[in-house]
Amino acid sequence: MTDATGGAKGPDELRQQIQRTRSELGNTVEELAGKADVKGRARARAADLRDKAGAMTVQLRSSAAQAGHTVHDKATHAGPRPVRDVVQAGMRHPKPVLVAGAAAGAAVVAVEVVRRRQQVSRGHRWQRWYR
Repeated sequence: MTDATGGAKGPDELRQQIQRTRSELGNTVEELAGKADVKGRARARAADLRDKAGAMTVQLRSSAAQAGHTVHDKATHAGPRPVRDVVQAGMRHPKPVLVAGAAAGAAVVAVEVVRRRQQVSRGHRWQRWYR
């Protein structure tokens, strides 16, 4: 119940308007604080990238193991003797194969991180954050 000028008619309505305004102001301040918390957002992004890198490592290990089995099967059934010897050596000593797969995965993650940092330095990320 407001009068024609848009003001409150009575003290109760004025209190309600003040409460609504405070609530809206609080929400606005929270939004601005979230946008201004660059460190917190960077930590969250780093955690996200770590999770993705971990998932990628698991996927690469699985793919490497699958590929190793496939190559082993093909090499034992057909192919020149040197290839069979190499595959069998890889099967007897799987750690170097896994290390090579993990190194390849780390290289992929490093390239992705560098690419994203370059995007940030060019302002692509900042434009999206402050819209």
